[in-house]
Amino acid sequence: MTFAQASAFAIVITMMALFVWGRLRYDVVAMLALFAAVVTGIVPAKEAFTGFADDIVVIVAAALLVSAAVAKSGVAETAMRPLAPYLTTTRSQVFVLVLAVIALSTFVKNVGALAILIPVAFQLAKRSGTSPSRLLMPLSFGSLLGGMITLVGTSPNIIVSRLREEILGQPFALFDYAPVGAGLSLLGLICLTLTYWLLPKDRQAGTSLDAAIDIKDYTAELKVPETSPLVGTLARDVPALAEGPATLTTVVRERFRRYKPTPLLKLQAGDVLLLQGEPEAIERVVARGGLALAGQDQAAAADGDAVGTVEGVITGGSALVGETLATMDLKQRFNVHLLAISRSGQRITQRLRSVRFQAGDVLVLQGRFEALPDALKELGVLPLAERDLALGRGRRRYIPVLVLVAAMASVAFGIAPIAIAFFGAALALLLTKSLSLRDAYETVEWPILILLGALIPVSEAVRTTGATDLIAGWLSVAADGLPPLGALALILVAAMAVTPFLNNAATVLVMAPVAASLAQKLGLNPDPFLMAVAVGAACDFLTPFGHQCNTLVMGPGGYRFGDYWKLGLPLSVLVVAAGVPLIAMVWPLVRG
Repeated sequence: MTFAQASAFAIVITMMALFVWGRLRYDVVAMLALFAAVVTGIVPAKEAFTGFADDIVVIVAAALLVSAAVAKSGVAETAMRPLAPYLTTTRSQVFVLVLAVIALSTFVKNVGALAILIPVAFQLAKRSGTSPSRLLMPLSFGSLLGGMITLVGTSPNIIVSRLREEILGQPFALFDYAPVGAGLSLLGLICLTLTYWLLPKDRQAGTSLDAAIDIKDYTAELKVPETSPLVGTLARDVPALAEGPATLTTVVRERFRRYKPTPLLKLQAGDVLLLQGEPEAIERVVARGGLALAGQDQAAAADGDAVGTVEGVITGGSALVGETLATMDLKQRFNVHLLAISRSGQRITQRLRSVRFQAGDVLVLQGRFEALPDALKELGVLPLAERDLALGRGRRRYIPVLVLVAAMASVAFGIAPIAIAFFGAALALLLTKSLSLRDAYETVEWPILILLGALIPVSEAVRTTGATDLIAGWLSVAADGLPPLGALALILVAAMAVTPFLNNAATVLVMAPVAASLAQKLGLNPDPFLMAVAVGAACDFLTPFGHQCNTLVMGPGGYRFGDYWKLGLPLSVLVVAAGVPLIAMVWPLVRG
């Protein structure tokens, strides 16, 4: 063993130990590994930062932006809406939610697809009395399965494709993963639908989520313009647009006449509706009904990069206590707009400008980012823990979907490389203001990009020093006497075992060169072995921290560490048992 190989092993082993230790964040560990590789000389100083210029970093960042824009568009919620009344059993809910997240994860990065459907799962759970703990973990596992179907569904697929290009001279194409990924997704859908009952049904969501979803019953004023499709329709039908708990309390006509939404009352242009519900429900009514928030500055709201929406609670010493919106003149004096108000235990039926503020009222305020902190401080309003409120933003509903379809088509038909296609898609979303610059910078998972940029040179050094060949030699000894399928299973299981400790992106960077080298030593085709690494790295069903999707549902589902084994172990066995022959069938072990 040479000094360079020993250094590579020492760096990788230490890196894995630090990942398992968990006291340092994984991006910091990756940077330490890169620095150590430069100091020991296995990564030349002039190549230390080449990883940050790699196409992988651009593709992952762009995929996150596109996912965020699709999530904010609300298209998924609209698509699920007609099915909701028929999903009355837990099994039907699990089946449809998992099927939906698999389909969505095929085209949107799986973390983004999961984020889109978590609110839908909660709505279904509330309506039917189902425990969210029965729905969220299957939803997370479904997103991992669906992410295997295309190149952009999950980061491991992108990294494996790049490494294949380095090793064999040709990357995997956009849909090369589809036969294996779709087959395993179908089997996983059946498995999750039949085994969801292994999960606890009485778990409560985490405290932070409880606090967020308990802030409800906001009242907002919605204006009915002449162009609204609701003109001439029955007032009582308005809450149905919310796809969630919402109540139309009052219809104000001719500025001062107030009407209750009786069964025969029809809406007219110019009516003002007092709607009570959660911010997301109110926003859906605004979007679907072509309505306008009475307190919103339309011109300012169009500038999504400069304008934000916050929730805040009126403190006991606030200048607002005892005053009304009309007397305080928030727009002129403080440059903020009141969009909605919530008062615990009370239903507000009067115009917002006439409501006397009380300590404890929760307000939704809109204003420019640079003005909001000073305004909240001066008013004595305490901002609540930040939530991503869509209320008052407006939505460009179908632009993100059209941009995503265009990007996928350009890659599928060879019009543009995947990095250029998705970079262009992200740029188009920013130019059309489907995603604000502020949201874009907040959406990008910078720690993942740092990890990728730092570990790409380290992974390359492990390969060029011959360390991967040594590991492959040891594995070939372990695989001695095994049939080719056994060697393939060995790589798949190894990747699944390492992922919880290394992070799936890091697993691929370490394991893919080893898998390709092992295949070459055994005289087999490297493609199925690379595919096995991609599948194994994408399928961490046993821990809450091996993939961000599993971490994302842990708090909302009230899960404990051991809960992941209950549902994840049967699914993991299924992936290995079905995945190995499926990979070998699609990607022959021996080159023809």
